[in-house]
Amino acid sequence: MNQPAETPPPSGAVSLAQSSPTVGTFRERDGALEWSGRQETVRIEPWGPDAVRVRTRLGGPVLQGLPGALLDEPPSTASTVKIEGGQGQLTVGALTVEVSAEGLIRFLRTDDSAELLAEERAHFWWPGSRLYTAVGNGHHRLEQRFAAYEGEKLYGLGQHQHGLFDQKGVVLDLVQRNAEVSVPVLTSSRGYTLLWNNPAIGRVELAGNGTRWVADSARQIDYWITAGQPADAQRRYSAVTGRTPMLPEWAAGFWQCKLRYRTQDELLDVAREYKRRGLPLRAIVCDFFHWTHLGDWKFDPAEWPDPAAMVAELTEMGVKLVVSVWPSVSPLSENHELMEQRGYLIGTQYGPMAHADWPDKGVASTVQVAFYDATNPEARDFLWSKIRDNYLAPYGITAFWLDACEPELKPGFPENLRYWAGPGLEVGNLYPLDNARTFYEGLVASGEDEVISLNRSAWAGSQRYGAALWSGDIGVDFPTLRRQIAAGLNTALSGIPWWNTDIGGFHGGDPDDPAYREVMVRWFQFGAFSPLMRLHGFRDPGMPLGPDMTGGPNEVWSYGEEAGAILERYVRLRERLKPYVLGVMRSAHEEGLPVMRPLFLEFPEDPATWSVDDSYLFGPDVLVAPVLTAGATARTAYLPAGASWTDAWTGEVFEGGVAVTVDAPLDRIPVFLRGGVRLPIAE
Repeated sequence: MNQPAETPPPSGAVSLAQSSPTVGTFRERDGALEWSGRQETVRIEPWGPDAVRVRTRLGGPVLQGLPGALLDEPPSTASTVKIEGGQGQLTVGALTVEVSAEGLIRFLRTDDSAELLAEERAHFWWPGSRLYTAVGNGHHRLEQRFAAYEGEKLYGLGQHQHGLFDQKGVVLDLVQRNAEVSVPVLTSSRGYTLLWNNPAIGRVELAGNGTRWVADSARQIDYWITAGQPADAQRRYSAVTGRTPMLPEWAAGFWQCKLRYRTQDELLDVAREYKRRGLPLRAIVCDFFHWTHLGDWKFDPAEWPDPAAMVAELTEMGVKLVVSVWPSVSPLSENHELMEQRGYLIGTQYGPMAHADWPDKGVASTVQVAFYDATNPEARDFLWSKIRDNYLAPYGITAFWLDACEPELKPGFPENLRYWAGPGLEVGNLYPLDNARTFYEGLVASGEDEVISLNRSAWAGSQRYGAALWSGDIGVDFPTLRRQIAAGLNTALSGIPWWNTDIGGFHGGDPDDPAYREVMVRWFQFGAFSPLMRLHGFRDPGMPLGPDMTGGPNEVWSYGEEAGAILERYVRLRERLKPYVLGVMRSAHEEGLPVMRPLFLEFPEDPATWSVDDSYLFGPDVLVAPVLTAGATARTAYLPAGASWTDAWTGEVFEGGVAVTVDAPLDRIPVFLRGGVRLPIAE
């Protein structure tokens, strides 16, 4: 039943701004609270325990079936709707939502009615908290404004290279780029987590005078919010966007790769040397340009003459082969013409169907490549048929490196793209999720029960398709290493538990340079305590981009006797830690808790933990404090209150709630064990 919102007369004088308010109409519909006024509809509905989904649209009822991160059906949840006194109220467990007569929304803790988050007008007259600026054909530039709060800290939002853990004060583009991954999930120190459930290109502004989410072109506002401590919020968020599969056992070990092994013999020689040295190698990567043409998705027999024998030998050594697959399609590819005719390539609003220039085999210059449209189910099926026929069926290859999956546009004009799922501005951030979906659904349909892909980009929900994320093509110095701590922690709070970096960074690094060897050792130690441990990079001396390129050596023995011995020690340490790593991965799979955790995830009541951005928890029981500066031989780390901590190397015990300084010689990364936990860290 519709109920007009009665606005009680205010006491005292009425301002000009209050003289003509938008007094809307409330109603309950299918357990949801709806408000409508001046052609706008606001729908707030339960969406899992302690959580609601909010959708608003100008010009009619909210639309169903638009692209987003949320699973189709929310968990069944008890809730109550109350409409009285000129306002509407929806309560779902720990979260209560109030809507005023004028349609302004406030989110409260149910137990004490404390405000968690509230909409805020941009101006007393116009615009309000929600702004719709028409851009044509039912699409709008959308703005959603919330209040700012003194002392609030904000985390998440995917992976970025600004080096900030608390992102209050930051303005971020919501767009996918190499090393900049947009996952629009925000966790607040005030006790809420919010998902901007919209894959449109846009931005988020976390300013001192308010928070503003912007979609450059979309059809409605759509977001999800839950109340509770960060660990509970991670459980709630992963339940409605999908939890990661269980990590395959081999993937918890050490991965070897570099840019790039050019031939079958080069790759096998490296794997054989690891075996000769008795080092537990668990994966090795066959990188780009192993193909005949970009978009053929098959081995070049001139360089990889017998993949079956290669895979068989690697399997005998206990090593998994991971193969690079790009979404790009060269005009020289045998698949280009058919894919273009069938509409399997990303289209354009203007100009030709090509989105980047890239080298290919058989030509002296670059060619203009297209990208398959991962948002198109038929295009996903077609690509998977090539992967199945050229990698899985003949050779048993089931692990794939999904590079350049932003997709890597050149120039980067998403507004010119036309996807199967919609215009580029409306759905552009969705691409890496659907690209991972191609491989997940293909492997599952082929009967595989272990799924993992290594991705350079991701969006909200990518974790449900077995997507591991890495931090892209980054620098090779200590400041870059320092920035990866914040990048990994914010990725973890964005719902993606499988994360890693190129150990040693990507762009350069001379294996013979003592200064770089120190960077490598410290980065390698960090890698041993990362969700995935993978050595990669384009080492000096490099070569120009092209099918013949390779980089300098990048194996653990490439860095001299002293550094090499330390690297070997940490490869073995990682192998000893695999049971613990897999146990933490089980928590990610079953509960949605991340592997790399900010200290406040386990110790939210300790206020000091909310500001620690240079160390982290590896699972619940291991505190890791990487050495992040050149020449350092000691490290100060904060140990959270509420537990005792044991130095994993010396056995010294500390009570939490204090910062301690411990020795950190070159061969040691400071590690502390919680309570009475025992792990085989020291040899």
